[in-house]
Amino acid sequence: MRIAYITQPYPPMVSGASFVVQRLAESMAARGHQVLVVAASDTGESYTVKRVNLTIKRLRSSNNPLRVSQRVMVFPGREILQALEEFQPDLIHSHELLQINLLGLHYARRAKIPTVMTVHQVPWFVTQCLPQLGNLGMYVEPVLWAYAYWLLRQFTSLVTPTQTISTLIHHMTKIQPQTISNGVDLNVFRPSRLASRKDAALRAKLGIPAGVPVILHVGQLHSGKRVDRVVQAVAGLIRETDAHLLVIGDGPDRLPLQRLCEKLGFAGRAHFPGYIMVEQGLADAYRLASVFVTASEIETQGIVLLEAAASGLPIVAVRATCIPEIVSDGENGYLSKSGDVNGLTDSLMALLQDPKKARAMGNAGRTLVESHASEHTCDLHEQIYRARIAEKYARPVKRNRHHQWALLRP
Repeated sequence: MRIAYITQPYPPMVSGASFVVQRLAESMAARGHQVLVVAASDTGESYTVKRVNLTIKRLRSSNNPLRVSQRVMVFPGREILQALEEFQPDLIHSHELLQINLLGLHYARRAKIPTVMTVHQVPWFVTQCLPQLGNLGMYVEPVLWAYAYWLLRQFTSLVTPTQTISTLIHHMTKIQPQTISNGVDLNVFRPSRLASRKDAALRAKLGIPAGVPVILHVGQLHSGKRVDRVVQAVAGLIRETDAHLLVIGDGPDRLPLQRLCEKLGFAGRAHFPGYIMVEQGLADAYRLASVFVTASEIETQGIVLLEAAASGLPIVAVRATCIPEIVSDGENGYLSKSGDVNGLTDSLMALLQDPKKARAMGNAGRTLVESHASEHTCDLHEQIYRARIAEKYARPVKRNRHHQWALLRP
């Protein structure tokens, strides 16, 4: 098969969507398919990377004002259409909702090829991330859903990462997506202890004292992720424990969050190293931690939740959106009500005070996440691709005065 992926972010840009596209593209190329990725350039200038069965075409870009370390394509119409024309894909898989999405659809209609769309965001996530809209948000969201209602009907197949989001999409648009987990590499993220020397080296690098428990948060630092509530929750237990907070990620809220830690009196026990990529030792940071915490309420799945569970960490989170699909309250972590900072504090305290319970919950999480193995995710996508491409070559033939479908191969 010849598969084209269209996306704005792609590693080294950091986002859940970028990692999903990278995993799919590299897996399909490793399986012998010819793969093209069209993405925004991480340097600003256009360039192309060629590997075995995989071409990554990065197009001219400018800074994304809403995301640190991310860029967006600048008037990419001609370049995208040219790249697709040269590659001649059998199928296009889009991971972007706006301009470049429409370009992919335009090419697909002309070439008469199937299209797949993965939904990484839903409209009310956008309004949650833009609190400065105030009451305007109640008017923006219906407009976005109206656009989604039209747009999602243009694709041959829709994919969402959780049943919660599939149900929401079906309720709002009457379209039934296929649910496929974003997946997690269970070989990279695993519940093994760090060797003492490696543990000491990582703690020294991060400025964390030896032996103290580590409360870990991983993700983008913007208002929609509600990391301020994590900071407030940790502040509620900092005097009663020797725990340290490790916040991995970056975004416009990084400095305000550091100032909040200072205001709450534990700046010396809060660490903000920025992004740590997988190849830079992200999995080791999970192994260093005692518990994972998030207050986000805008996840379509939450890849960091999968990574934490795969690493054998108990998870403290909020009962919102799809999160209960990954965190089973009382089994592999605890869930608090929306906005309940004290509930987050109590859950963190319970796990820090009962390491045996924390380990049992971490083991339960690892068992739960086994069904989210990245290999299985890629298998399911490959099945969709084959089915949609096969349908393209199906033509009706007349047999015994009845129309039947026969598979006509090119």
